[in-house]
Amino acid sequence: MTLPLKLTAALVAVALLLTACGSDGGAPSVETIEAAPAIAHLTVDVRNRVEHDSNAFTEGLVFADGALYESTGKYGRSELRQVAINSGEVLRSTPLDANLFGEGLAHVDDRLIQLTWKSGRALVYDRASLSVIEELAYEGEGWGLCFDGDRLVMSDGSSTLTFRDPESFDVLGTIDVSQAGSSVTLLNELECVDGSVYANVWRTDRIVRIDPSTGQVEAEIDAASLERSPTAGVLNGIAYDPTTGLFRLTGKFWSSAYDVEFVERE
Repeated sequence: MTLPLKLTAALVAVALLLTACGSDGGAPSVETIEAAPAIAHLTVDVRNRVEHDSNAFTEGLVFADGALYESTGKYGRSELRQVAINSGEVLRSTPLDANLFGEGLAHVDDRLIQLTWKSGRALVYDRASLSVIEELAYEGEGWGLCFDGDRLVMSDGSSTLTFRDPESFDVLGTIDVSQAGSSVTLLNELECVDGSVYANVWRTDRIVRIDPSTGQVEAEIDAASLERSPTAGVLNGIAYDPTTGLFRLTGKFWSSAYDVEFVERE
């Protein structure tokens, strides 16, 4: 069968294009295009439930040497607290000035560092006394904070994570967090665990696990099954307990906190 002239020309053009694409100077061949990394889809397996102060507008949560600390927000109500691990009782607390809104919390050796939302002030506490011993300045908003053993990792509600020196709070670098090629915004409370950064995504029941070297989301955790009252706020507060290997999760004005394992979603 004789092909029409226009069709023959089109086939020749396609053949030439494919040949060019396979040459050294052309676009990469199909074989050289890397597939996007697979993302694990996880959920929460609840192992324990603990009482939580339903008046606490939780902003930060962290375990340190067998103790649990919590940062709460709201102007005129913000505090740094030590909380009993097994009962949720507030053991002691330090109030913030009424013009400060408490945010993310990290521990570095014998210090606790608490962000403030719009004041550009990071409060540094002596962990033994819960007294402020220093203030560190930064630009922009403060949301979440964690310490990876070398650097502080900070979120500001955008898709950017900022790495900071734990002593001076100087910026060491930044990275944009993305999933499947799209930026992941509203990153909130952070927790650094075994080289990964876990982040609550504000206004959702979603937690993402981030590779801080690339900014890529490696896993997303669906925590929608955690029970809370109809008047409770959003999920916020994630702390890893190295003694149990479990994560403690809670939220703003939640009456419960949960010790959970992250498992594959069925």
